[in-house]
Amino acid sequence: MSEIQGEDNRKYKPYENTGIEEGDTIIKVNDTHINSTDDLIECVNMSNGNEVKIKYLHDEETKECSMVPVKSNDNEYKLGLWVRDSAAGVGTVTFYEPSTRTFGALGHGITDIDTNELVNIASGEFVTTRILDITKGESGNPGKIQGTIENQTKIGTISKNTRFGIYGTVENLSSLNIDTSKEMEVATRDEIKKGKASILCSLDNEKTQEYEIEIEEIYKDNNYNNKSMEIKVTDKRLLDKTGGIIQGMSGSPIIQNGKFVGAVTHVLVNNPEEGYGVFADIMLKQSKEVN
Repeated sequence: MSEIQGEDNRKYKPYENTGIEEGDTIIKVNDTHINSTDDLIECVNMSNGNEVKIKYLHDEETKECSMVPVKSNDNEYKLGLWVRDSAAGVGTVTFYEPSTRTFGALGHGITDIDTNELVNIASGEFVTTRILDITKGESGNPGKIQGTIENQTKIGTISKNTRFGIYGTVENLSSLNIDTSKEMEVATRDEIKKGKASILCSLDNEKTQEYEIEIEEIYKDNNYNNKSMEIKVTDKRLLDKTGGIIQGMSGSPIIQNGKFVGAVTHVLVNNPEEGYGVFADIMLKQSKEVN
C-alpha cells in the first residue's frame, strides 16, 4: 500500500480504514471477476472516480469493502494498492512418482516476499531452467543459484503450494531429464539413521551429481514443519563450489542406504554448511493429494 498524489497534488489513501491488508487476494471489483493486475487496472479506471466495491480473501475468508479511486497525476485512477498476480523462482524438483505422474519440489512452500505468508495459487507451471551463475554462501550471506526460465520448456503444472513444498503433474517427462531405471524406495522414519547420507543436485547445465552429507539430528515425531532433520554438507567438491547449502538447492533429495529419505529445505544463515531437511514420507503424502 502507498499514498497516491492526486491531480490536485494532495496525498490520498483510498484503502485506509477499509479492512483490506497486505497479503489479501482481490477476487472481484463490482461485478467483474479479477484474474490479473490488468483486470484490476481496467476496472478501477472504468470507475471514473466513483466508489467501487471490492471482494477479497483474507485468511481464506471472503470479505468486502468499498473504496473511492483517486485520479493521479498520470491521468489514471488508482487505489494505492501494490498488486502481484504471479511469481517465479529457481528450485529443485525432488521426485517424480510414475504411477500417478505427480512430482514434488522445494520441500518448503512459496511465500510472499513482503508478508512471508504462504501464497495461495490458482495455477502454475514448472519449466526447465538454464543456470547462469552460482553465488557461494558464507556466514551471514546465503548463496544462490541464478538461472533463467526464458526460452525453456514446460514440464508440468503446479496445483498445490504447501509448507512442505509444491506439487503437481508431469506432462512432459522427457524434459524432466530423469533416468527411470533409477527408481528408489521411500524410507520409513525408523530406517533413517544419524550419519552418512548424500544429496542429489544439479549445479550446472549438465547431469545431476551426488554429494556427501551427514544427518546430524532426526526429529521423528515432527509432522508440523519442514525441519525434520538437521544436516551438514561434508563433500569438499560441494563446499568448494557453493560453500554448502544455497538458495535454489531447496528440494534436493536426501539419499541414505539407497533409499529416498527426505529433501533439503533450509540453510543456517550463519553457517551455510548446515541446514534442515523434511521427511520424504511427508512430501509423498502431499503429492498423493494432488487433484
